[in-house]
Amino acid sequence: MQLAVTAADDNTCPRAEALASELQLPFLGAVAEKFVEEFPFVLRCGESLQLCATGRKAPGPISVDFVTGAAAHRRKFGGGKGQSIAKAIGVRSGFQPLVLDATAGLGRDAFVLASLGCEVRMLERNPVVYALLADGLERLQQAAITDPELAPIAARMMLEPRVKSAVAWLGELPHESIPVIYLDPMFPSRDKSAKVKKDMAAFHQLVGSDEDADALLAPALAACYYRTVVKRPKLAPDLAGHKPNLRLEGKSGRFDVYTRHGVPG
Repeated sequence: MQLAVTAADDNTCPRAEALASELQLPFLGAVAEKFVEEFPFVLRCGESLQLCATGRKAPGPISVDFVTGAAAHRRKFGGGKGQSIAKAIGVRSGFQPLVLDATAGLGRDAFVLASLGCEVRMLERNPVVYALLADGLERLQQAAITDPELAPIAARMMLEPRVKSAVAWLGELPHESIPVIYLDPMFPSRDKSAKVKKDMAAFHQLVGSDEDADALLAPALAACYYRTVVKRPKLAPDLAGHKPNLRLEGKSGRFDVYTRHGVPG
């Protein structure tokens, strides 16, 4: 067992204990993660839900924050429809398609797309990541009550109930029923010298890579109407060995675009 649940204080103990029961994880009570020795990670319930590595020299916590910080900065100054992800999805004036993000993770790309006007359905199967994402969306909804800029974005983001198999879930969708499907499967780093942020390195250690990533492509291609977009590290092989119709390359990553029908002009 790598993970337990803690509370920030006595007031959050009931919520933390309920989460531990839901996830079938040990509940340690209100204890600082630096004093936890038997678990390498804890989920800490406080004002937000945080994934924390334990020990005295552990990296900072991971949480989902769509209201402040990096998400807010990108929403205001990220480049709008000129961003590579917007081009890959096909976003343009008058065309903001519904996107199914089938590997939503921490929701960062989903938030960008919702900020650009797309309705985004999110699918996440890892129970810990799902809990972090659901917590971030709940706080976004709360902030949207009093923030007119966030309100329409929050309204466009919907988290599907958690499933065990994204491949099976995609396979049950009707043919050509989703305008755009977006895939960003967790990819194992093959460059041990790569400078990865310590907090995200801890996240990758806990979550692991998506071993069935290749199997996601075929049902996604069958279910999409306009295109399936796959986010990949720049030097990663094509998903399932399937060459895309279009590549949009950046400094460290790329978007592979598999087209079915042309997007409206």
